[in-house]
Amino acid sequence: MPTDFEILVIGAGQAGLSAGYHLRRLGLEPERDFLIVDHAPGPGGAWQFRWPSLTLTTVNRVHDLPGMSFAETLPPGSESAPAATAVPRYYARYEQEFDLRVRRQVSVEVVCDRTADGKRCDGRGEVLAAETDAAGILRVRGLINGTGTWEHPFIPVYPGAASFAGRQLHTREYRSAEEFRGKHVVIVGGGISAVQLLDEISQVTTTTWVTRSEPVFREAEVTPEAGRAWVAEVEDRVRRGLPPASVVSVTGLRWDDRLRAAERRGALHRLPMFAGIEPGGVRWADGTFQPADVILWATGFRSALDHLAPLRLRGPGGGITMTGRLATQVAVDPRIHLIGYGPSDSTIGANRAGRAAARELGEYLGLTGSPR
Repeated sequence: MPTDFEILVIGAGQAGLSAGYHLRRLGLEPERDFLIVDHAPGPGGAWQFRWPSLTLTTVNRVHDLPGMSFAETLPPGSESAPAATAVPRYYARYEQEFDLRVRRQVSVEVVCDRTADGKRCDGRGEVLAAETDAAGILRVRGLINGTGTWEHPFIPVYPGAASFAGRQLHTREYRSAEEFRGKHVVIVGGGISAVQLLDEISQVTTTTWVTRSEPVFREAEVTPEAGRAWVAEVEDRVRRGLPPASVVSVTGLRWDDRLRAAERRGALHRLPMFAGIEPGGVRWADGTFQPADVILWATGFRSALDHLAPLRLRGPGGGITMTGRLATQVAVDPRIHLIGYGPSDSTIGANRAGRAAARELGEYLGLTGSPR
């Protein structure tokens, strides 16, 4: 396989596949002009690792990739199929249909600046060198990063966490509510995954729900106008170099029949964050103690961007200042586009970001292939 390309796409999730599709539309050829690499063993992005009980009826929504309908790939009677099998099957068909030639299992360990002769340099190099674990060093002129967040789960630091005698796990490790039957589970987090797992687990055992701030529920469906307003709010943050806000902090939680049933069970009685963790449970600042066997941290993820650290993209506050039509282009280094970051950290946003990144980076690098 060649090691020199115009563009490297890291990640073959929704954003990466969308970028690959639009690079092809620009007339660029995979494995000649651009290369997509992915660390996972098979197609599906983060979907292939989701818990089995997350089905097509319980997931928020699976958005179509450009050029192919998800619904048309589903066999009859698969409406309640696990998302971890249905979505990867769709992605696999998509890769084949558009001949994207994703290279697996390839992890990009670090991206550095290099001069044309391959020597590392202190300033902006003529090429980017992506050092991988399975494909050597890939030399490219531009980079579209679609590594998402799944590989970077976030668990906040709380006093006494190391002393807890029970089990602690993150959403990423969750498989089934049955494994907690007969145990008291403290669920930490106010996002969509938190309330989905709270609903499941509270049907088989006792739970305590704690969040940092009061959850905000919304009754109505999201209107296009509201969706655009939420995206604009997150986009404004990254254009100013601030760390992206969580989706739920902007959208709120959708009030549906499952949550109504959870409320009737008493599962939605929310408590503020505890002050510390003890061997047998959690304690609040007023002295209240809740015995617990399990603490489930449904506290979200952070962007998996550690491999880009040598490029010094982050500002003093930890954010990355973004520019471009859809805020995918890194302001301090226009050769680099981040998709699945900030306003594109959603399946529908990732589609649009893939298109914008492919077109803007193609223009910046002077790749003037005729759009198909």
